[in-house]
Amino acid sequence: MVTRIRKQIGVIGAGACSEEVESLAETVGREIARKGALLLCGGLGGVMEAASRGAKKEGGTTLGVLPGIRREDANPWIDVAILSGMGHARNALIAQSSDALIAVGGEYGTLSEISLGLKMGKPVVVLESKWKIEGTQRAKNPKEAVETAFRLIEKRTG
Repeated sequence: MVTRIRKQIGVIGAGACSEEVESLAETVGREIARKGALLLCGGLGGVMEAASRGAKKEGGTTLGVLPGIRREDANPWIDVAILSGMGHARNALIAQSSDALIAVGGEYGTLSEISLGLKMGKPVVVLESKWKIEGTQRAKNPKEAVETAFRLIEKRTG
C-alpha cells in the first residue's frame, strides 16, 4: 500500500509584525491549507500566529517548533507543538522539516531560516522581504507565494 505523504510548508517571519504583514501571513496560511499541506512554523506570535490562524480557518493542520520547553507558549492555532528547548537553533529544524519555506516580512531570525533553507537545498519564497537574497524567489502576493512554493517543490522532486 502506498501512502501519500503530505507536503510541509514552512512559514517564517517575525514574532511581532505590522497589521499588513499579519494579513499577508494569514492569507498565506489559508492558501497552504487549501492545497492540503501542513503548515509548519515556529509556533509563537506575529507571522507564525497569523499564518496558523489562516490555516486553521480553512481546516488545515498546523505544527509549531517552539524554542522553549513549554507547550503553553504555542499560539492558540497550533495543533501539534514540538518542544525543542533549542532557542533560535530550532530554525534548523524548521528549515530541514519543510519541503519549501515562505518568508513573510521578517527580521534576523527569519534571515537565518532563509539561509539555512537555501543551504539545505530547500525552495525559499519571499513575500514583503526587506532583503534581496540570491537563490530566493520573490512573490507579489500570498497566492503567488504558495503556488510558487508548490511549483518549486515539484520541480525539485520531479
